[in-house]
Amino acid sequence: MCGRYTRYLSWSEIHRLYRLTAPAEVGRNDAPRYNIAPTDEVPFITAGDDGNHKLRTGRWWLVPFWAKEMPKAAMFNARIEGVDSTPAFRDAFKSKRCLIPADGYYEWTISPADKKRDPWHIFQPGHAPFSFAGLWDYNSHLDVTSCTIITEPSAAPVNQIHDRQPLILDPAYYDAWLDPQTPAGDLKDILRHDIDRNLQLSGRPRGQCGGHQQTAQRLRRAHRTDQTAMSDEIRLARQDHVTAPGIQHHFCGHHGCSKDAGWGFAKPKQAPHWFCFEHRGEGERFL
Repeated sequence: MCGRYTRYLSWSEIHRLYRLTAPAEVGRNDAPRYNIAPTDEVPFITAGDDGNHKLRTGRWWLVPFWAKEMPKAAMFNARIEGVDSTPAFRDAFKSKRCLIPADGYYEWTISPADKKRDPWHIFQPGHAPFSFAGLWDYNSHLDVTSCTIITEPSAAPVNQIHDRQPLILDPAYYDAWLDPQTPAGDLKDILRHDIDRNLQLSGRPRGQCGGHQQTAQRLRRAHRTDQTAMSDEIRLARQDHVTAPGIQHHFCGHHGCSKDAGWGFAKPKQAPHWFCFEHRGEGERFL
């Protein structure tokens, strides 16, 4: 399955990954996102009318066009085994296919010692951007545009920690996957061309950190300042972390770094993220 994913991509990187040409899709500066969850609004790519690619945004939790109310069943993933026959997905599979830009995702394992969940960040070498194969739909009754990520049985190395994984499509097959004219009988063959064998895993320990309230406040202020002021806020935030009582050490959550990390506050419904102060950045880079 895939229940959380990341998108650090700058807008220029998204443009390089796809062929986006519409004026509304030029010059954006979307903030990086480090813990995208089901029902969040996300960008996804569909075929454009001119043979290029079109950017859309929608809810990550598919709402079929025929639904009279928001689905209560989990619709953020579509299993490849039944994607062409399950009523919720089969119509979108025929004509409304998409790509969902990302650069990593999370899975969790259960610790034998304390039965708690340990997170793993899964990504391509060099944290290269990639695309999940997905489906999308528009429900006019509810006025909702939405999407879902296709999953498949996991292979090495992900099968060490989970029996499912999202399908990351080979870029050579982007156009064929998106083209609504591609014969339905060819689609499963296209989905066999994934690049999941290249994935890498990075574990991240759990924990709590004293002084997190004050540190969070300083990092929030740093988000709203220029680069010079940001450096001072980060320095003070680091001081809060170092001098706070009861601190436990953790590893940086940024690109698999193994340095000791400080606490980066979490938004509602998000898990804590840990980043060393060497890997600070803009926007949500601290989260």
